[in-house]
Amino acid sequence: MTASGPPPGTDGSPPRMGFFTDTSVCIGCKACEVACKEWNAIPEDGLLLTGMSYDNTGHLGADTWRHVAFVEQRRTPGADPGGVDVFRAAAHLGAAGGPAPADAQTAPAELRWLMSSDVCKHCTHAACLDVCPTGSLFRTEFGTVVVQEDICNGCGYCVPACPYGVIDQRRGDGRAWKCTLCYDRLGAGAEPACAKACPTDSIQFGALDDLRERAAVRVAQLHADGVTDARLYGESPQDGVGGAGAFFLLLDEPEVYGLPPDPVVTTRDLPAMWRCAAAAAATLAAGAAAAFLGRRR
Repeated sequence: MTASGPPPGTDGSPPRMGFFTDTSVCIGCKACEVACKEWNAIPEDGLLLTGMSYDNTGHLGADTWRHVAFVEQRRTPGADPGGVDVFRAAAHLGAAGGPAPADAQTAPAELRWLMSSDVCKHCTHAACLDVCPTGSLFRTEFGTVVVQEDICNGCGYCVPACPYGVIDQRRGDGRAWKCTLCYDRLGAGAEPACAKACPTDSIQFGALDDLRERAAVRVAQLHADGVTDARLYGESPQDGVGGAGAFFLLLDEPEVYGLPPDPVVTTRDLPAMWRCAAAAAATLAAGAAAAFLGRRR
């Protein structure tokens, strides 16, 4: 366990709350992005207009706490059932676009869109909490991870600590910003703005244990319907971050959505490193003392 402390719900506190995002019913309407910006008064961050994708925000950042990824895929006739040609036009991958494959230009192809509303994962073992020197980042009574902007000193340690690349420093400001899971709304008994605005219930909010049960039922249903690629991402307490407070149902590999396949707590080796550093310091001090006493003799 890291400095993030024990998860809520284990010591009489309120149950841990979180998000389950079912990408199989996301329609890419971006209502979640708009609701997030409006409720949290997030500044406009420009539009990534390449002419190659509807993904006009590109990625999560200090001014984009919800990002709807658009992934366009093409499966050509005769291709390996598991083989999918992914367009370089997917803006969330940062590509500039390019021509379709040669075989796709001469043969009909099956197209599909994969859409997913990404957000901070509110990790069980949150490395950002471990490295924050001011206590700006803290674990709430709902199990979420929040930045207190009035305490943040802009050191930026949390940015590389996040295994998902979520946290970012605002240009011209320097402080770190990210999703708070609408902490102010939770305190008033309301659901987060993004989940409230989602017209298809792709973003579901609730007690994390209930969401995990609901997600397992949904995956089983999709498998029974022949959607064998459906899988959960981030729901397992046995993964590299102890399970995410915001997890996803995906229809392809995590990398296709721009997610790391095996995230780990970036500070997991800190205790061993500090022990080694202490041992080295003690050895150095002993050597220096021995040398000093030897010279005196």
